[in-house]
Amino acid sequence: QVQLVESGGGLVQPGGSLRLSCAASGTIVSIYTMDWYRQAPGKQRVLVASITRDINIYYADYVKGRFTISRDNAKNTVYLQMNSLKPEDTAVYYCRAQVMIATMKTDSYWGQGTQVTVSS
Repeated sequence: QVQLVESGGGLVQPGGSLRLSCAASGTIVSIYTMDWYRQAPGKQRVLVASITRDINIYYADYVKGRFTISRDNAKNTVYLQMNSLKPEDTAVYYCRAQVMIATMKTDSYWGQGTQVTVSS
């Protein structure tokens, strides 16, 4: 009923930048909070940044000042601008959205993930 598709991952050198996108589609009535998570090899999935529909924003301490989350409600899309990337930012990045669908039920949906590798 709802699909989230991420794009924008890849290989980048330390200090470089990437911009991730996550577009939601399906029988969507409204999208509330949209989040970016990441999961490094052998580690748990952790929250990176979160943005509500009325643009209240949260960042994990380890990305503050380097990453910027934004959203385009008209396009049902959330973005993550990542600057000053470090090798420790290497992970699979996932988006999550809290979505009200046509049945008026609200659930959380996940994208398939996009790999970000920071290496020289």
